[in-house]
Amino acid sequence: MLTTDVLPGALLPTHEHGDVPLIVTDPATGATVAEVAGVRATAATRAVTAAHAAGPGWAATPTARRAEALRAIADELRVAAEETGEGSLALLVTRETGKRLAESRAEIGFSAAFFDWFAEAAPHADGSAEDPVGLPGRRFTVRRVPLGVVAAVTPWNFPLSIPARKVAAALAAGCTVVLKSSELAPASALRLTEICLRHLPEGALTLVAGDGIGLTGALVSDPRVAALTFTGSTRVGGIVARQAADRFLPTVLELGGRGPFLITEDADPEAAVEALMVAKFRNNGASCIAANNVYVHRSQYDTVLRLLTEGIEKLRVGDPADESVDLGPVISRTEQERLNGLVEDAERSGAAVRYGAPVPDEGTFVRPAVVECHEDLGLWTGEIFGPVVAVRPFEDEDRVVDEINGWGYGLGGYVCAPADRARDLASRLRIGIVGINNGAPNNPRVPFGGFGASGLGREGGVTGLLEFTTEQTLSE
Repeated sequence: MLTTDVLPGALLPTHEHGDVPLIVTDPATGATVAEVAGVRATAATRAVTAAHAAGPGWAATPTARRAEALRAIADELRVAAEETGEGSLALLVTRETGKRLAESRAEIGFSAAFFDWFAEAAPHADGSAEDPVGLPGRRFTVRRVPLGVVAAVTPWNFPLSIPARKVAAALAAGCTVVLKSSELAPASALRLTEICLRHLPEGALTLVAGDGIGLTGALVSDPRVAALTFTGSTRVGGIVARQAADRFLPTVLELGGRGPFLITEDADPEAAVEALMVAKFRNNGASCIAANNVYVHRSQYDTVLRLLTEGIEKLRVGDPADESVDLGPVISRTEQERLNGLVEDAERSGAAVRYGAPVPDEGTFVRPAVVECHEDLGLWTGEIFGPVVAVRPFEDEDRVVDEINGWGYGLGGYVCAPADRARDLASRLRIGIVGINNGAPNNPRVPFGGFGASGLGREGGVTGLLEFTTEQTLSE
């Protein structure tokens, strides 16, 4: 069991701790995994003070040195990904979130890839060039400068990789960072921070966890915070955005989505279902870009429904630390009750439901299910965020595109069709990232973000780095 009374002690010696004890429990068993001492809003102010003091020195650090630090963090994460046993980082992530052990190892590796990528991309943040404005006797130089202290607010479902893509980008740009981790998964974020601290100067990164509302509000309102990057629900993101707007604070928001998954009349049904199983059930369905609304052309519907039902019936549900298991528990009893309630409501409305294998009685497991939905079911109109598939047939492709674009959400989506036609169909969707015949479209080297109510700005790629810089023009 991980116990700490400093969050993090090496970097925030003037902490206020013990006010919000965070007891982390294993959703598979209910056993206590970690005890982490949380902090209240005043600690956020102290964290910003440390980050603000370190800012000028880190911004002045040569790009090559910043990149070297990021690569060292990536190297240490890759070593951690190979560790096994009770003290391993992968097992901590699994016990804290309920994701399968293999997925936890993969997340550690994905986090390392973000640090590697932003080390490679770092020179883009330091570029300056003469602007070719043809004015006699005048010279214009445009340079990029780091914004300053970045507040990074992250959720529980990817407690390493979401912080990694925010922290690595901001650090590469020359910014310092205050990371506010989820109070549901603080232990994994603490371990990540401890790894980072071994390679960064004091104050370049601080971590706070505890009173989520108070900490986030304190960070957003602090005049020394120069930028905000937030991942969470659209509802909470709207609240945070309104707070940030009062200060005209540059903001990157990765919010909710409805993950449409389209299977056309000329798609390969077996390949499509294989991609759908990844897009839907990865991370126990708790992904912002998880397949959510599955549209199947009526000519393929019966075949896809049969293959999908066979797929969920084969899923082995149980302790995610067991390497033979395919699906673990959801994060909490509240989520378990919400998801079971959505399926029960669908059944009461007359929707056909096909279930996978029964789940353990202990823990917060949800039985995987395929639900044939009509349009006004809660399963169809909201973000599911769990191991339940909402599916219905379609005949008019244009109508489906108009329907999806009319949602006002557009984070992730999927199209299964012959390649050329799939690209054409994907390009018509107002969605930030679209997987074409694959269920895992994201990569550190490409921009990731949403349209409409799914957020603002981009993470990943060079774009994700430049979000933490601004241009300054020198006119001589």
